[in-house]
Amino acid sequence: MSVDTASFLGKVREQLDRIESTQGPAIDRAAGLIAASLRKDGVLQVFGTGHSEALAMELAGRAGGLIPTNKLALRDLIILGGEDAALLADPKAERDPQLARRVWDLAPIGPADVLVIASQSGGNGSTVEMAQIARENGHPLIAITSLEHSQRITSRHPSGKRLFELADVVIDNAAPHGDAVLDLPNGGKVCAVSSIGNAVIAQLIVAGVTARLLAEDVEPPIYLSANIAEGDAHNDVWEARYEGRIRRSAY
Repeated sequence: MSVDTASFLGKVREQLDRIESTQGPAIDRAAGLIAASLRKDGVLQVFGTGHSEALAMELAGRAGGLIPTNKLALRDLIILGGEDAALLADPKAERDPQLARRVWDLAPIGPADVLVIASQSGGNGSTVEMAQIARENGHPLIAITSLEHSQRITSRHPSGKRLFELADVVIDNAAPHGDAVLDLPNGGKVCAVSSIGNAVIAQLIVAGVTARLLAEDVEPPIYLSANIAEGDAHNDVWEARYEGRIRRSAY
């Protein structure tokens, strides 16, 4: 296959078709868990490291998304926990399980909350540790991962577990082992697709949750864009209901 824009778009279409044809039941179960949590005044907690943090940003605090959402990130240790920035100077810090424990301890997590964890490989220490903590504390856990990739790797967590082995619901983002999809002439691949699949899955979950709430005549807690005239007023009222439980900042 050529390295060109048409080839890449073809691969993306294949990925999205696979998500549509195979992941509907899992996405439906995930939406059901989150809707049930929101009815109990729960919050959706979302965690990802590296490029999987984009999934957390897709679900937490964006226009057209659910308001009771909270993004968990390794940088919380510095911004909220007062740690030295050197803690995350190592690009492989996401492999350290103990960082997840410290992020969890800083998080405003309530008993009715649901966890979504995204990871392409599903095998880094902080990812698996966060999943284990969620299970230990009785929170429903939704994983968004690449099963093709994860099933071919050895976990970096001391338990030997991978994310998909710990979750209540596993959603496959249909990205390949290694993430990139177009072959280079001398080996290797270019153009990754996991973030594309993750973003689509995130919005499918939001649609599913919203549909459930509307069917029950419950007003969905949805953000308006802060860049339209009525956005701030609408959002401020809703955010006040979750004061101290969702964190919004510029970082």
